[in-house]
Amino acid sequence: MRRFKLQVQVSVDGYMAGPNGEMDWLTFPWTDDIAAYIDALTKQVDCIVLGRKLAEGFIPAWAAGPEGETQESIDQMNDTPKVVITDSLAESPWPNAEVAGGDLTETIESLKARPGGDMIAYGGGTLVRDLIGRGLLDELHLFVNPTAIGAGMPVFPKGAYQRLNLVGSRSFECGITALHFEPKRS
Repeated sequence: MRRFKLQVQVSVDGYMAGPNGEMDWLTFPWTDDIAAYIDALTKQVDCIVLGRKLAEGFIPAWAAGPEGETQESIDQMNDTPKVVITDSLAESPWPNAEVAGGDLTETIESLKARPGGDMIAYGGGTLVRDLIGRGLLDELHLFVNPTAIGAGMPVFPKGAYQRLNLVGSRSFECGITALHFEPKRS
């Protein structure tokens, strides 16, 4: 069965965005060491899972070829099939992307049962919290930025109690620390 990973940027105090969706606290530019780490993390990925709101910005941004990204990274993001989790769209307005709605657990279990490499979720916030809350992820890769923002969109659902095993951690020259966790399964 495929492994399902989460890669998310997070503040030191556990937020993935500010109260109004602000992302100005993110650490940029990244250094070569973090780029190599992410390349290794995504090497086996052949399916990107996104929430609809994130997809609306993510997919067109990569299609336009974001500044500062290598052509290889741009091609990889654009060529990797995407699944957009939404109940508000009947069909995908984007190339190389399908929409999936209905019961989230059933949808993810169906995706994981398909043949192929790993899957990765980048967000958005509601999707991330639902995936964590339902125990649907096999790996959590939290990229902790050296900034506390005090309030915002939390990574973990309110009231969620989940034990995690720390698989590894690594700090990078740009100041970000990657924490790799796997959920403890009972």
